[in-house]
Amino acid sequence: MDIVLGAIAFKLNKRDKEKNPVTGKRGKKTIAKEKLYKHILGHIRSLERPNFNIGITTGTDGSLESRWTDSYRHWVFRPSEFVEDKTKYKHK
Repeated sequence: MDIVLGAIAFKLNKRDKEKNPVTGKRGKKTIAKEKLYKHILGHIRSLERPNFNIGITTGTDGSLESRWTDSYRHWVFRPSEFVEDKTKYKHK
């Protein structure tokens, strides 16, 4: 579970975009972590959530029972002062 949470935190904190200031390239570990994240994401999507989005909390899918029967649940924790900028959405 630690590896899964670490890979998700890596992506949510935008660490996959970090580059070496000298070379302007991403490091080998950063590339390896991104590959691991993509593998884990593919596995989550193959379980039962083909449109899984890491940036939002998984819903109950219309049934509270799904909280106990789903193979993977995902919650996004945000600070109380978080403000969502809806002007940056792709679709309206």
